[in-house]
Amino acid sequence: MVDFHSHILPNIDDGSDSVEESLIMLELLRDQEVADVVATPHFDANAMSVEQFLSRRQEAYAALSSRIGEGLPRIHLGAEVLYYSGITRWDHLDALCIEGTRVLLLEMPLSRWTTSVVREVLALSNTKGITVVLAHVERYIKLQRSGVIEEMLRHGIYMQVNASFFTERRTRRRALKMLRFQQIHLLGSDCHGATVRPPRVGEAVAIIRKKMGDEPVAMFAGCATELISV
Repeated sequence: MVDFHSHILPNIDDGSDSVEESLIMLELLRDQEVADVVATPHFDANAMSVEQFLSRRQEAYAALSSRIGEGLPRIHLGAEVLYYSGITRWDHLDALCIEGTRVLLLEMPLSRWTTSVVREVLALSNTKGITVVLAHVERYIKLQRSGVIEEMLRHGIYMQVNASFFTERRTRRRALKMLRFQQIHLLGSDCHGATVRPPRVGEAVAIIRKKMGDEPVAMFAGCATELISV
C-alpha cells in the first residue's frame, strides 16, 4: 500500500514533533503493510516562501532519513498546498509537486466553492499540465453544490480520502459508496503523530476488504504507485 497523505516529517508543521516520533509512525505504517509514504507537510503561500518551505522540508527529511533502517516505508517528498485565488498564475507549483512528478496535493477551502474556484482548479490540470489530487475530499463534499465533484472527476481530478473516512462508523457507508462508484482514487492516513491522529491505513484496508474484497485495495495501491512513479 501507499500512504498518499501524511505529516510524518519532524518539526515542520503540526505533525510529528521529533525524529523519534516519526520513526514510530513509520514503524506503524510498516506494520500496516505500507511500503511507500508521501510526506505532505502543509504549505501556505501566505505564510512562507517556497524557498523557506523547501529548505525546512529538506532539513526535516535529512534528519529523519539518516535514522531510517531497512524495512521501513520509502518516503516521497511532497506538500499539502493550500489553495488560494490566483494559484494558476504562480510560477512555483512544480517545486511543490511530489518529487519527480507533476502531481500536486491540493487542500481546498472548507466552504462552498465558487464557480471561479472550480474553474481555477480545472485550469491547473487543463492548461498547466499538473495532475491535481484533492486532499481529504470527504471534508468538502457536503458543502458543495450538486455536480461539482462529478465535474472535477470528469476533468481528471483525483480524489484522496483519509483512512478515517472508512474507520469512522458515521461516514463509512458514504466512503464505501464513493469507492464503489469509483469517485475516490487514493488513500492516505493524514497522520500527525504516533498517538494523536496516528496512521490507520491498515484498519481502513481491513474494512474495505471485508465489505468489497481485494479489488478496491489493489486499485488504491495501483493508482498511487502510478502517480508517484510518473
